[in-house]
Amino acid sequence: EVQLVESGGGLVQAGGSLRLSCAASGFTFGSYVMGWFRQAPGKEREAVSCITSSGATTYYSFYMKARFTISNDNAENTVYLQMDSLKPEDTAVYYCAAATGSWCPIPRGQSASLLYDYWGQGSQVTVSS
Repeated sequence: EVQLVESGGGLVQAGGSLRLSCAASGFTFGSYVMGWFRQAPGKEREAVSCITSSGATTYYSFYMKARFTISNDNAENTVYLQMDSLKPEDTAVYYCAAATGSWCPIPRGQSASLLYDYWGQGSQVTVSS
């Protein structure tokens, strides 16, 4: 079975840092690319970043790229999202997702969420002011 399990979320003060982890099972990174999404209350799900098994990265937001870093550990089938200089507007549920293929998908006239095949349950990140 394919499973994605996020961890590392929690409460942090503005300006602080968190590192989210996503442990994947049931497949290997060689067959999939891994992505991070987030969804704030009352808002649409927003694509954050993606990484291939070889380490090629895609950041769906230039502004998040300045503060967030995606990385992976293929030996452990784990992807990370390092979040620095956190702001209250970063408060959201963060989701790990996987997509089949060799390259990070690029949305073209559709939601990036539709391009991913498997999803974790999400991890709450709350940034206090």
